[in-house]
Amino acid sequence: MAVVFRHFPNSPLPLLPSSSLCPLSSSSSPSPRPQFFASSLSSSPMEKTPKKFMDFPFVTAPHRNLMIDLVSTVENRLQSQLKPCTLPPDVQHYYNQSGTSQGSLHIRSGHSSSQVDFILGSWLHCELPTGGALNITSLSAYLNSSTDAPNFLIELIQSSPTSLVLILDLPPRKDLVLYPEYLQTFYENTHLDSLRQRLEKRPEVRPFYSSALYIRCVTSPTAIMIRVDTEGAEPGRMEEIVKDHVDPVAKEAIATWLDQCACGERKVEEEEKAYLEKRDGLIKNKTIEIDLGSSFPRLFGPDIANRILGVIREVYNG
Repeated sequence: MAVVFRHFPNSPLPLLPSSSLCPLSSSSSPSPRPQFFASSLSSSPMEKTPKKFMDFPFVTAPHRNLMIDLVSTVENRLQSQLKPCTLPPDVQHYYNQSGTSQGSLHIRSGHSSSQVDFILGSWLHCELPTGGALNITSLSAYLNSSTDAPNFLIELIQSSPTSLVLILDLPPRKDLVLYPEYLQTFYENTHLDSLRQRLEKRPEVRPFYSSALYIRCVTSPTAIMIRVDTEGAEPGRMEEIVKDHVDPVAKEAIATWLDQCACGERKVEEEEKAYLEKRDGLIKNKTIEIDLGSSFPRLFGPDIANRILGVIREVYNG
């Protein structure tokens, strides 16, 4: 849920103001507005059967399997360090009054003895006036100030059966110019850039550049930010790419993060802890301000938006 709606201003999301969104840009000329997913969500507001976070109900099987595997890998590896998810049911699954937008939120905080601050997973499904839908799945993992190791982020944003944006990164928590050892330890020695290079060899893949400059400045030099476009390809090509290429790359990245960051040991002085806490707090709050603060009230109404954003703010500032 780190960089959700700013990427898709041209999608006719209901009631989303242009001020909360930024235009897409890429290494090639813009493609025509895609034909969006046919929604499997009933338009009837009466159909409100609660859905679970791990259902990932509106995406394809390879997409769903990837997200389930990533969440399961993190939770199984860090199980002893994480508290159970205690979110109320109306936060774990929420929807607007008309039934055109719904989402799920999953948060597990770390125990006081853990380096893990919390993990946050989400999915969002937004029906569009075109008759299609925008589907977003994400998993973020944040570490606390007992370590300075990078966090983890993956987000898949699918606006049609032939268009997918992938954002995958271990965002740094220190200045890479001032701390070259940090750059070498977490980005050079781990060969993370080879993951991006593998994906960019696919003919359907091109770089994706968020027009939100803030997003660009908090990502790492090895961040994977790509758009996959299978327009004109055989049916099922997107599913093949997710299964055969995105899936293994994402799993290698999460394995690196678990081994080197979440479960690695780093010595952090007290003065540095204060710096990390301040920097982490600024980034978390800025994320809400530029990403969710404007779009959520218009998608879900003020009451639901305040409830969901209030929970996220409490965790971010806890």
